[in-house]
Amino acid sequence: MTEPTLVVLAAGLSSRYGSLKQIDPIGRHGEIIIDYSIYDAARAGFKRVVFLIAPWMHEEFEEAIGRRVSRHLDTAYAFQSNEMFLPESFTIPPERRKPWGTAHALLCCREVLDGPFAMINADDYYGPSAFRKIYDALRGTDCSARPMEFCMAGYRLGNTLTDSGKVARGICVSSNGMLDSIVERTYVVRTSSGPAYSTDGGKTLVPVPADSVVSMNFWGFTPGILTEIERRFPVFLREKLPLNPQDEMYVPNLVGELLAEGLCTVRVLESEDVWHGMTYREDKPDVVRAIGELTDSGLYPEKLW
Repeated sequence: MTEPTLVVLAAGLSSRYGSLKQIDPIGRHGEIIIDYSIYDAARAGFKRVVFLIAPWMHEEFEEAIGRRVSRHLDTAYAFQSNEMFLPESFTIPPERRKPWGTAHALLCCREVLDGPFAMINADDYYGPSAFRKIYDALRGTDCSARPMEFCMAGYRLGNTLTDSGKVARGICVSSNGMLDSIVERTYVVRTSSGPAYSTDGGKTLVPVPADSVVSMNFWGFTPGILTEIERRFPVFLREKLPLNPQDEMYVPNLVGELLAEGLCTVRVLESEDVWHGMTYREDKPDVVRAIGELTDSGLYPEKLW
């Protein structure tokens, strides 16, 4: 049985946060959010981690987290740049600066993945129960199964919003523990009457129930998804990018396409933990306070490593 790998997506430019938020300390001894994710992953059973980063981040990232983590888990790196996996005839629009999105980020990990793997964001705190559930599910996954067998950690929308601005969330529809559909909403906010999303930059807000299950980009996949991303990436560039030069190829939308085409199934594993994240610099005090409370409760040691 192939052991699952944990992939940590950390190549984002952190434009909203204002600095390299992936290595901004939030623990009492200089720990960063990734430290808590790796700690939870290791005690759930994960033995290998792949950090997906931008090439320019490598030295700073390795100094801040990689060397420390490598003492506890087998550690590898993959690198995302906008030049990777482009069709021969494609030219990057001059106004394009940010990466192509989370699906392209996964594709950039292809050479270091040969079995089932979990995917998380570097700037989100997920909690220990999600790691245990995803790890257990992946260990029993048949990578040759068709439709492909995926899983995801599900969180309640109302517990995943920030008061500091808009966020992106994969809004899910599920039944009997299985995902029926998912759409990535890139403009989700908390309002006085509850959560809402917008497709026109906030001019029109559509209410969403606070107990709706959402994806926080904590997925469990088999390598077959990488083949699908490679096949669909040129289509994204050809058909969607001309409509919006800043568009991204999002994993939740990709999974939604695969579900609609009958190419995968997705088990929804609801987490009992509360999500915390640092989308904006103003979020940091709340995250620091939450981690402190979790440490005081005994969930984490005073010093992780």
